[in-house]
Amino acid sequence: MRFLCLIYTTVDVDGRLSPNEMNHLIGEHFVFDEGLRRDGTMIVSDALALRDKSIVIRPNGGDGFSVTDGPFAETKEHLAGFYLIEAADLDGAVDIAKRIPSARYGAVEIRPVRILTLRGDLAEEG
Repeated sequence: MRFLCLIYTTVDVDGRLSPNEMNHLIGEHFVFDEGLRRDGTMIVSDALALRDKSIVIRPNGGDGFSVTDGPFAETKEHLAGFYLIEAADLDGAVDIAKRIPSARYGAVEIRPVRILTLRGDLAEEG
């Protein structure tokens, strides 16, 4: 099964980590990533730019969209990165997510990925 591990943290904006500590954390992620690649668990992972670089699109009630600068919710944590992984089940995904280096500084949300297919006129989970 596929699982998306969403990493929420504050460490790159709240000053808790020194530049050297931040570099060490990034290095830990590279080592962790390589291990997941070797065992065939990782599909893709990436860090995200800080939330002040984001934009949000929403339907504007007509045929178009509004585009605004983010973020909109005042939160202490932000979405900092993600891993899309393969695991046998949720317990396996939890075991992997607990080893994500940034999990020590925030939260990791684990969500099963729904595989949708088109059959006739309906979209169904595959």
